[in-house]
Amino acid sequence: MTEKEEIMDTCDSHASAASVKKNGRTSLLDSGEDFEVLDEEDIDDDPPPPLEDAGGGKGKNTDESEKKNADSDSDPPGPVEEWMDVLGNDQLKKKVLEAGEGRDSRPQKGQNVKINLKTYLKDGTLVEEQPDLSFTLGDGDVIQALDLTVQLMEMGEKALVQVDAKYAYGVRGSLEPEVPPNSELSLEVELLKATDAPDVELLTPPEKIALASHKREMGNVHYQRGDYAFAVNSYSIALQITESSSKVDISPEEENELMGVRVKCLNNMAASQLKLDHYDAALKSCVSALEHQPDNIKALFRMGKVLALQGEYTEAIQTLRKALKLEPSNKTIHSELSKLVKKNSEQRGAEQAMYKKMLGNPGGGSSSGSQKHRAKSTASAGNGCSVPLR
Repeated sequence: MTEKEEIMDTCDSHASAASVKKNGRTSLLDSGEDFEVLDEEDIDDDPPPPLEDAGGGKGKNTDESEKKNADSDSDPPGPVEEWMDVLGNDQLKKKVLEAGEGRDSRPQKGQNVKINLKTYLKDGTLVEEQPDLSFTLGDGDVIQALDLTVQLMEMGEKALVQVDAKYAYGVRGSLEPEVPPNSELSLEVELLKATDAPDVELLTPPEKIALASHKREMGNVHYQRGDYAFAVNSYSIALQITESSSKVDISPEEENELMGVRVKCLNNMAASQLKLDHYDAALKSCVSALEHQPDNIKALFRMGKVLALQGEYTEAIQTLRKALKLEPSNKTIHSELSKLVKKNSEQRGAEQAMYKKMLGNPGGGSSSGSQKHRAKSTASAGNGCSVPLR
């Protein structure tokens, strides 16, 4: 696979739910699991310049020419000093500082990798230093710049990455680490290790719960940044973990805890899908959550919102009334239901007015016709004639 194909494949994996490999802040309604935030692209097709393998073979002969070749091999190759435009849009660039062990040592998507990372602002201010940072490559556990560039690094390689805000912390920035909005960053990265991700079916229940919760929390981070598509991706991975079969014993209590994580993921996924105007998908997520917990207020509330946005006012009102019955003091549901009832009443009034206009005024027409009929009858009676009914 070419480097360009690798990068495009990674970008696609962010836009849709990534597979969980066997080998491998305050909410309107929520008290910590879910949330509501304020409402808030593209990859050029130019292929990046190739990276060349570092180092060279040493022969058995010891003549002068081979010694010269060995000496030249010990120097950093030309491409080490060159910037690689990873996406072809000048917004994500990588430069090799120290060559690694060759292309065959590059990590694969889905593997767990360990890196040393230093993050700097454009002016050189050190924002954060993270030795031995571990994450699953391609799962959206880190900023997009790292997911895209680490897969192009060789084992042991040290690289410098310059990244536009778009592939870092975006227009909102970050509180931890402290990154101002729309900040370009410079990253110093060293690839230390890459291992296959564990088989989720062999994880103990606490390990599976912890892994699914971590992926859900990463989805929350993406949501807070306004990266709703990445949030959906992280929630989807978490759901796949919770729904995977298990080859180890699991207690009823652990099963309930795992189901709780699953419902939280479905609720938060519905919130993200609503932000993306993916109403059918959001409705499906709400229905799935309610299949596990029929009286889940968050799922009922979001389902009511989705139905209202789809124009299903009657069903939306019924759903919100059910949620309000479960939590009568919830002001958010009260407000949403009141707006919806008013909107539904206005729509019905407008429809009735439209129907009257289409059909004319039956009452006025029949009255006028009766008066004419009575006048004709009187005239005919005076002439001794009768008017047949038709």
